[in-house]
Amino acid sequence: MATSSQSCGVCDVRHINKPSIVWCTKCDEGLCTECQKHHGVSKASRRHEVIPIVEYQKLPTDVRKITQYCSKHDDSFQTYCKKHECPCCSKCVVESHTECRDIVNLDDVIDNAKTSYALSEIEETLVEVAENLQKVRQHLQDNRSNLKGKENGNRKRNKEYQNKDQQPSRQTTRKFDETSL
Repeated sequence: MATSSQSCGVCDVRHINKPSIVWCTKCDEGLCTECQKHHGVSKASRRHEVIPIVEYQKLPTDVRKITQYCSKHDDSFQTYCKKHECPCCSKCVVESHTECRDIVNLDDVIDNAKTSYALSEIEETLVEVAENLQKVRQHLQDNRSNLKGKENGNRKRNKEYQNKDQQPSRQTTRKFDETSL
């Protein structure tokens, strides 16, 4: 991180203290309203992505510590050394990575990481969906068992009631027996 996210990096260099309203992810610094306007029209920076400073401040501290510039050479990272697992500026490659064979474009590594992360998220979601489907199946099976149990109980009670209706009461049977004598 080049500057404090609270103050404008460009104004800080000029010894002016103005609050940042956006964060430029490419320049790795905050910009005030005036500097953001110039930044957005300058040929060197008009394609840079900026995010509201409030959104930038919501990022985890570890993410905000990630920089796009080599602290040794004050140059932007352009390549990635797979052997040492580190981003490199052009000067680092010449000075420290001449023997390394797996130097790749940093943008390709970032794109692959994003794709890998997206794939990982999809896999996690599919696992959750499969678990939820299993739970739904189990609940459905439990509900069927409960309904069968209740249905069997209802049938048994219905038979008992039907048997009671078909059997004459004791009083009726006695009266019938007495009159037939």
